[in-house]
Amino acid sequence: MNNDELNVETKELKTNAKNKVLKTKKANKLDVNSEIVQVKESKGKKVKITFLGGVGEIGKNMTAFETDNEMIVVDAGLTFPGDELPGVDVVVPDVSYLVANKKKLKAIILTHGHEDHIGGLPFVLSEVNVPIYGSRLTLALVENKLREYPKIKAKMVTVKPKNVLRLGDFTIEFIKVSHSIAGSLALCIGTPAGNIIHTGDFKIDFQPIDGEMTDLIRFGELGKRGVSLLMCESTNVCRKGYSMSESTVGKELENIFKAHPDNRLIVATFASNIHRLQQIMNLAEKYKRKIAFTGRSMINVSEVALKIGELFFDRNNIIDIDKIDKYADKELLILTTGSQGEPMSALTRMAAGEFNKVQIGENDCIIISASPIPGNEKSVYNVINHLFKKGADVIYDELADVHVSGHACQEEIKTIHSLTKPKFFMPIHGEYRHLKQHKELAMSLGMNARDIILPDLGMQVELTPNYIKQLGFTKAGVKLVDGIGVGDLESNVLRERKQLSEDGFAIAVINVSGTSGDVIGDPFVITRGVVYNDEADSFVSDLKTNLIAFMKNLDVQGTEPSLLKNEVRKYMSNFIFKRTKRRPMTLAIVLVD
Repeated sequence: MNNDELNVETKELKTNAKNKVLKTKKANKLDVNSEIVQVKESKGKKVKITFLGGVGEIGKNMTAFETDNEMIVVDAGLTFPGDELPGVDVVVPDVSYLVANKKKLKAIILTHGHEDHIGGLPFVLSEVNVPIYGSRLTLALVENKLREYPKIKAKMVTVKPKNVLRLGDFTIEFIKVSHSIAGSLALCIGTPAGNIIHTGDFKIDFQPIDGEMTDLIRFGELGKRGVSLLMCESTNVCRKGYSMSESTVGKELENIFKAHPDNRLIVATFASNIHRLQQIMNLAEKYKRKIAFTGRSMINVSEVALKIGELFFDRNNIIDIDKIDKYADKELLILTTGSQGEPMSALTRMAAGEFNKVQIGENDCIIISASPIPGNEKSVYNVINHLFKKGADVIYDELADVHVSGHACQEEIKTIHSLTKPKFFMPIHGEYRHLKQHKELAMSLGMNARDIILPDLGMQVELTPNYIKQLGFTKAGVKLVDGIGVGDLESNVLRERKQLSEDGFAIAVINVSGTSGDVIGDPFVITRGVVYNDEADSFVSDLKTNLIAFMKNLDVQGTEPSLLKNEVRKYMSNFIFKRTKRRPMTLAIVLVD
């Protein structure tokens, strides 16, 4: 598109913009292959941006954009707990702010199908059920996830690159970007304060597996028209240069196939990386190996991707994992989960000798086609060590180029900044160190520090055509999900789990006479995690003796049972602390006969 054509088109768009925006107040509309229509800027027009996740942290991505009349949300992710959250399965955003504004909320827009962007949806939709917009693969993964929550009935609308969605005060154009999952999209959000570009997770891959590059031309066109605010991901901002192309992994994997013609090959990778799976499966067919899937997510994602045409393979080349004994090692490829050392994953159980379908031996070549996510290093290397001990040959990212990142490095990030030429900037998707480094990068490209805000969890930012400023903070944070339900960081359940994990527990059962108040027999005492085995007998004996002596000083008959139990519990707690300097969870049961 030359400058004359762009100027003519811009005049036409401005002439019709007002009428088009008014129409959207009556009905939401999705225009296919349409240009973005920026909502008309005017003095005093404001947009508020609220960060509910994904800043100051990795994962749990969720951001709200709102005017006086409408609100949209981009992504609804989760993250996984560390050791400080015992018994917690996943961590999701606190959506109290969305619940308080549910009448304004029009939609949830998804940039792609990774768990840190869609994993929180079941819990969000249970609170605020609104339409969801995303690419074909993204919504297929969401649909598969929601099957586990049959009470949630979600309206889902599929979008493609270059589509434009109109939602009241907002227009959203979807832009093709490369990432480690198919169907990834950046967003250009037209608002009363100007265009906001939200990159989602992206990289610039010049040899993408699907043949479709990140749409740099469109980023450049939007930059010429004017971008008020750029919100760009920061995951790899500390890495210099460019990220490697996904196609380089395929070349390295083929070298491994050639070098191990007689070995059984086992590949562990992210199930969601459809392009990686496609390359691996193509190589299996080329080198005449049958493919066996193991791991729930690997099976589910491959079926979903095949169904919607994102993954192509011959079903005749797939065998059940239970039938691998019928084939020679050189005829097999096993695709598995567990690249992050997850405790219950197939690869971790293989390494521990606890996976009866696959026994690891000296003729196995195991390829871990992933790099450890920060925090998972110890688990991943433990698995690798156990696999080596079983005699297997293990190839991982430190030994060969069997993994590339799906996130942009510095030069790619600079490219987006240079193309979009934003008036204001906020780095997103990263810990504080990533956001700070991204700010420095933006300033090195000519931006002023006053035009950049480093967001934090719960922060609210106001954007107008003329300025950007921090407003303050709203309630954000996390909700904890486990088999019991959804809780929070201050819950009694979590405090009790922490106490049990750190200090153990002690229980005493005491029978007393209802007439004399004397202790009948020896108290029953049990402790776990309080003292070492060689001390246990003497410790328990001393505790029993002291409990009997303490009971003699109590007015058993004249004291309420609940108060009586509490007095005994406090005495036990003090006794244990004096002896061990620990405060385990202490329970006392007093039975009055």
